[in-house]
Amino acid sequence: MASIWTIAPPLHLPPSLVTLKPSIIPLRFFPNPSAPLHRTRLSPTLNLPYPLPGERICRAAEYKFPDPIPEFAVAETEKFRAHLLNKLSKKDMYGDSVPEVVGICTEIFNTFMHTEYGGPGTLLVVPFIDMSDTINERGLPGGPQAARAAVKWAQDHVDKDWNEWTGDDGT
Repeated sequence: MASIWTIAPPLHLPPSLVTLKPSIIPLRFFPNPSAPLHRTRLSPTLNLPYPLPGERICRAAEYKFPDPIPEFAVAETEKFRAHLLNKLSKKDMYGDSVPEVVGICTEIFNTFMHTEYGGPGTLLVVPFIDMSDTINERGLPGGPQAARAAVKWAQDHVDKDWNEWTGDDGT
């Protein structure tokens, strides 16, 4: 008996991506249950290097990050502002623009902390890019340097401070 194809590959794929595997027809289709092996049909199996739509390699993490804590956001924003004011005041490039640059960075950081930050793993780079862009758009000096100082401080302090605030040991 000739082989029966149950599915034909819809694409022209290299032979390395298509293999044939035997698919046994259920025994109820054979008059003699002891002879199903000679009536094996072949069905193609696609060996794709990526999952098909609707398939998953693994289950997505089901962890939900906590909502931002407004009191934490206020306290952390104040620490951030004090640090940035101190740091940028030491740089000659800002001149009289230090309060305005710190104000822009603090406003963006405050908004992020109140709306997005929900604990370790949620510190994003986008607000720091926005800091640099906004400073540059307003014609103020040192946008990239201010954003760099801001992100460095945030990486060193925000997650650690969150863990202290919430009583989490960070594990």
